[in-house]
Amino acid sequence: MILRGTVTLYFVRHGETASNAENRLQGQLDVPLNEKGRGQAERNGRKLHELIRDVSAVDFVASPLARARETMEIARGAMGLERTAFRTDDRLKEIHFGRWQGLLWSEVPAFDPVGFAEREAGTFDWLAPGGESYAGLMARTVDWLGGVERDTVVVAHGGISRVLRGHLLGLPPHDVPTLKVPQNRVLILRPGTMEWA
Repeated sequence: MILRGTVTLYFVRHGETASNAENRLQGQLDVPLNEKGRGQAERNGRKLHELIRDVSAVDFVASPLARARETMEIARGAMGLERTAFRTDDRLKEIHFGRWQGLLWSEVPAFDPVGFAEREAGTFDWLAPGGESYAGLMARTVDWLGGVERDTVVVAHGGISRVLRGHLLGLPPHDVPTLKVPQNRVLILRPGTMEWA
């Protein structure tokens, strides 16, 4: 599945949370933004206002997790739009880390040494205990992408950003889990190209 014609995705990762700052695995835990994250959302909203000439021709969709919804609300407010006039889609939730969710990354090797070693050996296809793999995350994200018919602002998560780029740009699977996912930039994806703003 590729982007249709001249469709552009404006992807925004949610702003920072306390769990991000602590290097804690959030996965699908519902965590609010912190003050820095709210500032990042405001910045990205102002940037979207500069980038999008006709907001009436653009869809707005977010992950239903609180940190993504709050980011979208703040960004839309910075664009001068009704804050809550957007859709959510469960397929845009973050990767599920299963039993690892809520742990600090530094705690994982002692908590699950076998799982940690398996993940280190092949992150893309590794299945979190009770969770999902990046391969599974990519499959549900590509399923969502199949319904995108016009320019869209997407607010979601680092994992979604990674698999969208991996899929749309044809990146090797082993590179996908390590792609950078800044929270203070807008990722612009067009057929075959990407740029940060």
